[in-house]
Amino acid sequence: MSRRCEPIFFHVDMDAFYASVEQADKPELKGKPVIIGAAPGGRGVVSACSYEARRFGVHSAMPISEAYRRCPKAHYLPVRMKRYQEVSRTIMALFSRFTPEIQQISVDEAFLNLTGTERLFGPPEAVARSIKELVRETTDLTISIGIAQNRFLAKLASEAGKPDGLVRILPGDEEAFIDTLTLRALWGLGKKTLERLNDLNIRSVKELRSLSEQNLKRLLGDGTGAFLYRACRGIDPGIFTDEPKSRSISNETTFPHDTHDHELIHTVLLDLSHQVFFRLLSEKGKAYTAFIKVRFSDFKTTTAQKTLKRSLSSAEELFELSQQLLQWRWDGTSDIRLIGIGVSGLSEHGASQSDLFEDPWERKKQVEEAVLNIRKKGNKIIKARFLRPGKVQDDDRENH
Repeated sequence: MSRRCEPIFFHVDMDAFYASVEQADKPELKGKPVIIGAAPGGRGVVSACSYEARRFGVHSAMPISEAYRRCPKAHYLPVRMKRYQEVSRTIMALFSRFTPEIQQISVDEAFLNLTGTERLFGPPEAVARSIKELVRETTDLTISIGIAQNRFLAKLASEAGKPDGLVRILPGDEEAFIDTLTLRALWGLGKKTLERLNDLNIRSVKELRSLSEQNLKRLLGDGTGAFLYRACRGIDPGIFTDEPKSRSISNETTFPHDTHDHELIHTVLLDLSHQVFFRLLSEKGKAYTAFIKVRFSDFKTTTAQKTLKRSLSSAEELFELSQQLLQWRWDGTSDIRLIGIGVSGLSEHGASQSDLFEDPWERKKQVEEAVLNIRKKGNKIIKARFLRPGKVQDDDRENH
């Protein structure tokens, strides 16, 4: 009888990703503070910043006016999401050399399931060093890798080692590792939860672990209480789950800070809709069901889906459906932590009876197929919404 393999998960996080891509593309910016987001004088916020800028107290979601006050000599650049996605795809392709089980959770981080690969590639730490070196040689970027027996611990390990880190949590060392963290570093705790814990005079992970699950639920609510009970013991609280086993295509984004900014959320939905639909086109598939996933600041997660009588025709249609589904599940004021879009009910491409009739979305589908072909040839094409001043931008123009 074969011995059961110990689970091995990597969490791979690209260090200060947006800013690092800018520094790699523009070597003159290396070692200098770089701030990505709205231009100084605007009303926007910081989307990302380099470690050099962080030394001045700048962080993501900070108003750009405050960032400029703290670091006026920084290089302020617009978001080039298309470029970041391009580099992200390159890096994810490198990961696929080591495992087919890649769960990308945002443009700059992913989980890799390396369970059972030791005979092929060697010990986990050696594999992690190989991956780090391969990414550095290919993209001139550094990544941090956390290794553990579940995804949640791997995420904590990579955070603890940043930047350019490699941290492994061995089985049996879970609580000892977590006890070295502050409550603020216990991934998933939002500002309101931390304030509530402070009010309860709970200041450390050990103090948190001294409370029973029943007491935590009574003090903090069922969702948050259940999460904290598991998290402070190194038990995966279920934030990161496996992809659905049914045939589907999906993508999701975790916001750097919980948000109820309508324009930001809808811009992310638009971007995710295009990512998912272009993947669908690339696989020459059809999908009949659209779904969304929303996780709120209290960790409650909800989903909604809608199935059509005909296949989805375009990314724009998927975007409209996702907005409708979001309205079903979001009151417009609750803070959102994560949002995702997907399609399911996939089949091979080919016309069904309902597809033979005139479809108002068909012209958009034809345009998107043309866009996909243009992108495959290495050319860049930009959606106008992402070019608004102070919003997400996809172009490669320098705008200092």
